[in-house]
Amino acid sequence: MNRATPQMRHFAKRLIVYETNENKSAKTQTPAAFPAPEKLRPRLAALMGNGGFQALLSRALALASAEVPGLRVVHVKADGTLEGLEELHAQLGPDEFLEGGIVLLAQLLGLLAAFIGENLTLRLAREIWPKVPLDDLVFENRGKYENRGKYENRGKYENRGKYEKTK
Repeated sequence: MNRATPQMRHFAKRLIVYETNENKSAKTQTPAAFPAPEKLRPRLAALMGNGGFQALLSRALALASAEVPGLRVVHVKADGTLEGLEELHAQLGPDEFLEGGIVLLAQLLGLLAAFIGENLTLRLAREIWPKVPLDDLVFENRGKYENRGKYENRGKYENRGKYEKTK
């Protein structure tokens, strides 16, 4: 079982608290604790298509369900939206429901960071939630692998196959 890292949990909790506070006065269709994946969906679907986002969210949900078994009633539809949230909300208490949202978002962000890197994941989050302070977040591997080999072979193969002019 892959548990969400404490750093990703903290990141997810910060986003969910912000979303909950923003949505208190507005009535939303998505129950509190689950609007963040919905806000990520358009951006990520534009990058990887609806199928790619659905696969990523489905994997995050499978990982999160191992930590919060109540999440097993939630499913990802073909368009990448979540169904079964009302049933989940009715089954769990407010704290458990919030924990389920945090774990799901932490898993989603963790998978995203594994694929595109922590720097790009943070940049995407800043674009979607510009008012949420994220500069103090520290991840274990932030930047560790993102620049590996970036300049290592620059120019090494650029002239391969080209004929040199003779003087």
